[in-house]
Amino acid sequence: MASASDVAPSRRLGNLAMVFRHAAKYPLQITAAFTALAVTSGATLAIPYSFKRVIDRGFAGGDASSASVSSSFHYMLMIVAVLALGTAVRFYFVAWLGERVVADIRTEVQRHLMTLSPSFYEANRPSEIASRLTADTGQIETVVGSTVSIALRNAFTAVGGLAYLFTISPKLAAMLVAGIPLIIAPIALLGRRVRGLSRTSQDRIADVGAIVVETLGAMKIVQAFGQEARESGRFRDAVEATMAAARKRIALRAIMTALVIGLIFGAITLVLWEGAEDVAAGRLSGGAIAAFVLTGGIVAGAFGALTEVYGDLLRGAGAAGRLSELLAERPEIAPPAHPAALPQPAQGRVAFEHVEFRYPTRRDVAALHDFSLTVEPGETLAVVGPSGAGKSTLFQLLQHFYQPSAGRLLVDGVDLAQADPAAVRARIAMVPQETVIFGTSARDNLRYGRWDADDAQVWAAAEAAHAADFLRALPDGLDTFLGEGGARLSGGQRQRIAIARALLRDAPILLLDEATSALDAESERLVQDALERLMASRTTIVVAHRLATVRAASRIVVMDAGRIVEEGTHAALIERGGLYARLAGLQFHDG
Repeated sequence: MASASDVAPSRRLGNLAMVFRHAAKYPLQITAAFTALAVTSGATLAIPYSFKRVIDRGFAGGDASSASVSSSFHYMLMIVAVLALGTAVRFYFVAWLGERVVADIRTEVQRHLMTLSPSFYEANRPSEIASRLTADTGQIETVVGSTVSIALRNAFTAVGGLAYLFTISPKLAAMLVAGIPLIIAPIALLGRRVRGLSRTSQDRIADVGAIVVETLGAMKIVQAFGQEARESGRFRDAVEATMAAARKRIALRAIMTALVIGLIFGAITLVLWEGAEDVAAGRLSGGAIAAFVLTGGIVAGAFGALTEVYGDLLRGAGAAGRLSELLAERPEIAPPAHPAALPQPAQGRVAFEHVEFRYPTRRDVAALHDFSLTVEPGETLAVVGPSGAGKSTLFQLLQHFYQPSAGRLLVDGVDLAQADPAAVRARIAMVPQETVIFGTSARDNLRYGRWDADDAQVWAAAEAAHAADFLRALPDGLDTFLGEGGARLSGGQRQRIAIARALLRDAPILLLDEATSALDAESERLVQDALERLMASRTTIVVAHRLATVRAASRIVVMDAGRIVEEGTHAALIERGGLYARLAGLQFHDG
């Protein structure tokens, strides 16, 4: 998603086609709203005609004039009733459409985001994407639920009003129409600048949202380092930048609105001047000129409203463009048209064959270089090495989050490039170093390993991970809300939740990335017991610094700069005195 603010297509009204495509799914509601809109526009234009009746017929004198006045006002009351009912119907269906379309767009975008590869989120901030799902969809809701309706209503009113003006006085109406190009010209001249400022304003709003998410998510760090004032200042600067962008946009729209309305009412004044002379000369009746004045005012107001909603439509187009950019993104890792089936039952064999890989955002450095490794079913392999050696990259590739630039990666003899990524991931359970706890109940966090698991299975996994005791102690047990990021749990408790989740998944391949790093000595001993029982019948790859985990491995691979530099058992590697022995002396503390 390139520099979204610089993408020219996002500044075209044509981007609203995406919005209308979603709205077209509800033809009955659109028809009801359109019908009500047409009725209310017609009722609005009927009001000047009713005034013409009152003036031309009601003041004719005698008893007949009294009856005419009564009839004319009955007619006006009927128009008011139709206008009120039609407005209510129009508001309901238009507002419903706005909410429904926004809900559909949000759902479609979020569903699409779930298919994008991790490389997309390396290059694009999730907080900025979240802003698109909130602020931009909110703008679209305004367009569908209000702006389009206002635009259509005023367009109908303007066209219908002009037609009625010609029936009253073709000469005066022609003079009024002659001034319309003076109204269109400022829109065309200033509209491009408004579009650019609207997009800039939306980008600044997204920056504010990103700062809020980032700061609140790291509040403990902010307060621990005493950076509250700096973060408040950074937020204030972002808000002021938003205000500055909005001020430019508002000023330009104000100028455009003032210019257009001034031209409109100036033209009407000149036309009415001519009309007043026609009344004085007897070429027009008093009721006709009154109707012309009222209708002219309605037409002028309609054109003025159109200039205002044009800016809103441009902002909606910018929002739709930004969301369309998300929908246009294609995942780098997608299922092939005819995926190769993984063998059943699962074996758990893993093989890297001369793999080359560079991260999309760090193409100058090879994360893996001519890397080959085979892990047999049921084997426990420990991977060690200095930071940046490529250990975690093995897990990223094995879960098919990235595609190697050269070489092959196979699971149970099937090249991952030919397999369905979902089928591959279904055979893998992962315990990451940085535990992810969702802001929901303990039950749902545990069931992330297997969503159809019942409570008995959930508790069995919790017992095996030595998490059952603290889960039972929670206020509402498994129904307890764990807080954003598991804020109500300690680091060790969060780690045991992650281990229980992996246990519940019961996959043939187990990936452990510092799985016991957040545990105290007692918890580590308990969890290590659970892990050893879990690893007994599974292919396990462990990235670890803890000596106890490494010693339990049947084989140890030592990596450096994306290559395997040593391989063997703990005792053999210590005796060899190479990189592993140095790492053991520095990190393992094997006294």
